[in-house]
Amino acid sequence: MNDTELKALLEGARTIAVVGASANPDKAANHIPEVLLNAGYTMIPVHPTAQEILGQTAYASLAEVPVLIDIVDVFRPSAEAAGIAEQAVAVGAKAVWLQAGITSAEAGEVARQAGVAFVEDLCIGETSKRLNTHPARE
Repeated sequence: MNDTELKALLEGARTIAVVGASANPDKAANHIPEVLLNAGYTMIPVHPTAQEILGQTAYASLAEVPVLIDIVDVFRPSAEAAGIAEQAVAVGAKAVWLQAGITSAEAGEVARQAGVAFVEDLCIGETSKRLNTHPARE
């Protein structure tokens, strides 16, 4: 995706579920969700054992998230990305975004076959800051 497409994707989103969000403030999986919150997005942490991350209720899986998800941001190993993409498609997410350093041809194929936008190996927080994006308004 080029910058115009990335900006449109981010500005068309309100809710970003972060799979692999961390409660550890030393990790990027904590800092980047905070960047998203500060930009005005509704950030939903998805973590198998956490109850809350950055003051937001955490859910054990995407299927448990009780609201519509625009973007699923992935902070998990590449080997898990295809399964997460399948879950994202199942819950009706509009996009799957793999963080910097995470790539998966299989996840990309799952997303594309479902008509879901796919971004890989790119930091959503840095991209949001660089493109000065803010969530969609109702």
